Amino acid sequence: MSAYDYDLFVIGGGSGGVRAARRAAQLGKTVAIAEEYRFGGTCVIRGCVPKKLFVYASQFSEAFEDAKSYGWTIGGPTRFDWPTLMAAKDKEIERLEGLYQSNAGKAGAEVITDRAVFEGPHEIRLLKSGRTVTAETILIATGGRPNHFPALPGAEHCITSEEAFHLKELPKRIVILGGGYIAVEFANIFHGLGVDTAMVYRGQEILQGFDDDLRHELHQTMDRKGLRIHCCDTFEKVEMRDDGTLAATLKGGDVMIADQVMLAIGRSPNTENLGCEAAGVELDKRGAVKVDDYSRTNVDNIYAIGDVTNRVQLTPVAIHEAMCLIDTLYRDRPTKPDYDSIATAVFSQPEIGTVGLTEAEAVKRHETIEVYRASFRPMKNTVSGRDEKMLMKLIVDAESRVVLGAHILGPDAGELAQVLGIAVKARLTKDQFDATMAVHPTAAEELVTMYEPSYRVTGGERV
Repeated sequence: MSAYDYDLFVIGGGSGGVRAARRAAQLGKTVAIAEEYRFGGTCVIRGCVPKKLFVYASQFSEAFEDAKSYGWTIGGPTRFDWPTLMAAKDKEIERLEGLYQSNAGKAGAEVITDRAVFEGPHEIRLLKSGRTVTAETILIATGGRPNHFPALPGAEHCITSEEAFHLKELPKRIVILGGGYIAVEFANIFHGLGVDTAMVYRGQEILQGFDDDLRHELHQTMDRKGLRIHCCDTFEKVEMRDDGTLAATLKGGDVMIADQVMLAIGRSPNTENLGCEAAGVELDKRGAVKVDDYSRTNVDNIYAIGDVTNRVQLTPVAIHEAMCLIDTLYRDRPTKPDYDSIATAVFSQPEIGTVGLTEAEAVKRHETIEVYRASFRPMKNTVSGRDEKMLMKLIVDAESRVVLGAHILGPDAGELAQVLGIAVKARLTKDQFDATMAVHPTAAEELVTMYEPSYRVTGGERV
């Protein structure tokens, strides 16, 4: 008989934690998983899922406009109802939350709706019930939360992405501080829903870390749509005015008036008051749990996965880390998570889909690269007259011909990135792309018909 109450105790009911608990329980281990708020974590409750539902809702405004060019007559003025969207979103999240919780239980894990904190390397205290339990192995999967920028005067008047999902009414005007994918996605969402939208970003261009061509083209497209993007600036203060509106004063001197001000300036790991000190678990300077290549902390029996480790903050990555952990712990197959060539998407309008090295990254790692680039107006936009181009780039190592990166801006770019992720992960060559038959008429056929490089870069110089 085990000396512990559980073989595995998981703290956190998000995607990574639930996957680890389910898989361990299915292998016959005694497992418990504790979640203090709602099962599903950031992705299901306050991230990917509600955001994508908002994206869908915001896309209809352009779809209605384009439909007229294709012969459709829209009966009467279109009208958007915010409470209807919120109710539909809440219903879907409640459904998914129930599935996450029930699936963990069906797999054989004990589901605990309580806050769990460390009392020691093997001891966990449940705050609501007051009981203390022990586990041979403990997994930290508590995720992260948006940064609130407490040093900003007036930060208490601002919302983050989490509060955006619970607004009682749709604002008429919003200003968003930040230039990452969360800021960009919400800017496009609110604009699509008819909100006067502005972004303020301290960097020179939005979406740092993405391919420069896509960043610039998306910025220009958003500008043409009427979204105002202020780069190389930030907030000095936010003040509540007598009429209930907010005044955001920028470092450059401009004052922006809005009904809501949103902070999208990064995320922090959820390790506060978790008791990591009592267990001896080391944290980095940002408060993230420090782990090795196998997700093990400095304490032999304690592991951590997902956003709380501040490695790659994506839901599929947390799930992948969970699967690797189960192989390492219980299947006698020590497995390191593979972070090479992670496909990802930005659900802007138009979307970005990307996998592998950007051009700037490839230049640093390879002596000579070839860049295949195509910019064109998708067929759907030709009849509607919509002035939006699609941009595709393939980054190729000139010596091996391996496709190092693929980057797309345009409709369904996120869906295309998933398929391209397989090709780039498999290290397919440009010659194999060229030998693949095109599907016509599609935008995606450009990926296999760009036969000649647009340019080469050797030693950092374009030739």
